[in-house]
Amino acid sequence: MTPSPAVKIVRNQKENSKTDLRPNCIDKQMRNEIGSGYLKDIAYRSRQLKTLADRAIAQVTDDELFVKIDEESNSIAILMKHLAGNMIHRWKDPYRPDEEKPSRDREGEFEIGSGDTKVELFKRWESGWGHFFTALERFEAEDLTGKIMIRWREYTLMEAINRQLIHYAQHVGQIILLAKHFRLGDWESLSILRGQSEAFNEMMRRKYKG
Repeated sequence: MTPSPAVKIVRNQKENSKTDLRPNCIDKQMRNEIGSGYLKDIAYRSRQLKTLADRAIAQVTDDELFVKIDEESNSIAILMKHLAGNMIHRWKDPYRPDEEKPSRDREGEFEIGSGDTKVELFKRWESGWGHFFTALERFEAEDLTGKIMIRWREYTLMEAINRQLIHYAQHVGQIILLAKHFRLGDWESLSILRGQSEAFNEMMRRKYKG
């Protein structure tokens, strides 16, 4: 027997009230979950990266901040200045093309001028990371496939984030290496101490495996 129009309406209402399990819908839901997880993890890892840099910088003297170990190397101060300049330029207004943003003196980031005091250096350092963290918090999962321009080249937002994070990690590693060089035997380790790997693994096993 052919169902009456009324029965068809009721059936359609019941079907529409259920979760849409069509492949396209599932794919979209999965992409959003993955995207949200990605942004959450990137924000967490980025803050970890800054914490490592801050802990390393805290171990050097004011004078050591500005020391270049040779003519081809950058000081910690220069690395901080460059990272801050990059972050402010890239993330203060991430969707604006470079040519529409306020002029950035990238070359000047690798020089220390009379105005580059410790106070100004740290003020700009915090500002740069702040713009990066704020941008990450504002992005949504669906933004990740959107387009962003860096030096006239088009990237997806996810590609741009990955590109910049690798850049930041490179320079943070340099900061840590320099700080450790200056502290020699007084260095406060930022990772597992030598000879403590097994003890650390056992602690993690007990914590997460029980």
